[in-house]
Amino acid sequence: MRKLTYFVACSLDGFIGDEQGDATAMFRFLDEEYLGFLREEFPETLASQGRVHLGLDHLENRRFDTVIQGRGSYELALKEGITSPYAHMREFVASRTLGTSPDPNVEIVADDVVGRVRELKAEQGGLDIYLCGGSRLAGTLLDEIDELVVKSYPIVYGTGMPMFGTSQGITQFALDSARTFGNGVIVRTYCRER
Repeated sequence: MRKLTYFVACSLDGFIGDEQGDATAMFRFLDEEYLGFLREEFPETLASQGRVHLGLDHLENRRFDTVIQGRGSYELALKEGITSPYAHMREFVASRTLGTSPDPNVEIVADDVVGRVRELKAEQGGLDIYLCGGSRLAGTLLDEIDELVVKSYPIVYGTGMPMFGTSQGITQFALDSARTFGNGVIVRTYCRER
């Protein structure tokens, strides 16, 4: 059984971006030490264009071979003319409004996203599934999330888009590991307690 991992960046107060989902305030923490960690541990979580820009497009996927994201997250790429932001993985976008996919590498999941994720998790072999984002999508998939990798940045938004857009009651995770960086970033990994 494959795992669904919510690999997410957030502020100290639990926001993944401002109220429109803009997270560019966190970009200033992408220093050499932190990028080295991402390159070694999670290279596939960098968008394809970023991988090319950083000279990392030759790296193999280490943890994930599939990515799912919400419409809002996907539209950030579409606004830049990018129809396949994670071309090095199988891509799924949860959206009831996008209709036809603008790219053959991207499957639109318009109905029963939970069912589709369960199918992906049940596939034999392969790597795990990267939940890229979308506050509402993360809330919808909360019961399916097996692992949280929370990249906490040392900033406070005060208001914004929460990590989970909907509340489904208390869900408990156990801390597996924590790693700190000189720039103040802390990456914590939690496993779901079932």
